[in-house]
Amino acid sequence: MPDWTKSMEQSFEYYIVDPGTWRDQKKLDNILDGTIDGDLEAETLGSATFNISDSVGECYIRPYLVTRQNGITERFPMGAFLVQTQKTEFDGKYTKVPIDAYTPLLELKENLPPLGYSIMKDSNIMDYAYRLTRERVRAPVVQTSIDEKLYSDFVANTDDTWLTFINDLMANAKYQFGLDELGRVIFMPNQDVDCLQPVWEFNDDNSSILYPDLSTNRDMYGIPNVVEVSYSGATENYYARVVNDNPNSPVSTVNRGREITHRVTNPEFAGKPTEGQIEIYAKNLLNQLSSIEYTVTFAHGYCPVRLGDCVRLNYSRAGINGVKAKITKQSIACKPGCKVTETAIFTKNLWR
Repeated sequence: MPDWTKSMEQSFEYYIVDPGTWRDQKKLDNILDGTIDGDLEAETLGSATFNISDSVGECYIRPYLVTRQNGITERFPMGAFLVQTQKTEFDGKYTKVPIDAYTPLLELKENLPPLGYSIMKDSNIMDYAYRLTRERVRAPVVQTSIDEKLYSDFVANTDDTWLTFINDLMANAKYQFGLDELGRVIFMPNQDVDCLQPVWEFNDDNSSILYPDLSTNRDMYGIPNVVEVSYSGATENYYARVVNDNPNSPVSTVNRGREITHRVTNPEFAGKPTEGQIEIYAKNLLNQLSSIEYTVTFAHGYCPVRLGDCVRLNYSRAGINGVKAKITKQSIACKPGCKVTETAIFTKNLWR
């Protein structure tokens, strides 16, 4: 593994992938450059665009970053992408074919479950997710085994594709699709940032690969500083009111100069709640609603960080110190320097 914080030579290689074996089949020498975009909110988790000097037809393409450092050459795969759309551009001297390419999850989006397709109650969720995915994509699928079962029959909607159906199925086990560096389909647990361990630390010291430009967005609109909870039973009526009047909180009644109230009536409890439980419920709810999500966008030189990974940000000049953030978007420029632009999210509690 090269030292990503030190200088090195970088170039790219591209190969057609054999969909039967998922191995490199043929090297392509006519791809000029490209961009790989990942997005956790996209149905297929991303796409890619490559500029090529002639047509290659429909096929899977795997890019590699090739590094040369201290006399050692290494190659790092960067996914596999299905080429589908092609158009030709000619500037009077050269022909350039920009091609759009998609992740292997596209194959799940192209077909629909039968009308009324269902999975019975008590079926193992991830076993079904694995089998249904493996039968419908050519990419290898890495199995995840957990003992999580359906509590009721799970029926496909009339507008479901296999991609939406399996995604909704896995949500019952708190899992989602992912892709590894070879383009294989994996299953990732849905975890809060606080539960993840950072795979990389970005900082602004002299050996940093972090670019100087960094932006942070947050939206405090709608965050309450008062929560009211009322409960009415057959013989009891309880009421609790919790106020964020902490002068150190930017959304408190002290700093905002006004109350912003969130009210809940008749919350659901298992059995009859006590007055103390209603008070605890109100405090926990205000604590939950006082969390704000920050979105930070930054760029850096290439390092082995993937979509969905957790990173630690130490960028003192921007006032970000020791923050754990989850990568939600990633754009990799397949050019010398291999600039990576990423969007990550993290949360802060503004009450306690």
